[in-house]
Amino acid sequence: MMHRNDLINDLKARTEEVILEARKFNTLSIDELNYRSKPSSWSILECLEHLNRYGDFYLPEIDNRLTMAQASKMERFNSGWLGNYFAVSMLPRENGKLNKMKTFKSMNPILSRLGIEVVTKFLDQQKQMLSLLTRAEYVDLNRVKTSISISKWIKLRLGDTLRVVVYHNQRHILQAEKVLTSLKVAVNT
Repeated sequence: MMHRNDLINDLKARTEEVILEARKFNTLSIDELNYRSKPSSWSILECLEHLNRYGDFYLPEIDNRLTMAQASKMERFNSGWLGNYFAVSMLPRENGKLNKMKTFKSMNPILSRLGIEVVTKFLDQQKQMLSLLTRAEYVDLNRVKTSISISKWIKLRLGDTLRVVVYHNQRHILQAEKVLTSLKVAVNT
């Protein structure tokens, strides 16, 4: 159980950090943005495109649910067991390694032709997320439910959905940063 404002403030801080990290990608060339450390791994642009595809689902979904929600004085958020499982699975382990996950084909951008507009769209989506988080400060994060991208039958508490989306963004920004590090190593050897 946590206070709604503590959760929202944490998610805003994480989103602002993601924005700072992603802005660094604007300084890279298109070749650097499309670099892969292995043929089967994602480039920086593919990491961001993956997040954009999820953002295309979740941002309108969250916006619609917030628009329909009534203001609430309920200040406590209790994570649901499934929502908490999804959220925690997105975070890196203590050693900094990411949990392996299978990506749905429709969300897998590998071998897509991508340009710098992917970074711009991602940054725009993060600004939208900050706005949605501000709006979420006034609703019951337990009572408002959202659909999830993998099944229209499963609904998560809004607080859990916000955690999943923000943690997922952090996960793949970390992955993109690892690609950049491997690029720097490859260039210097």
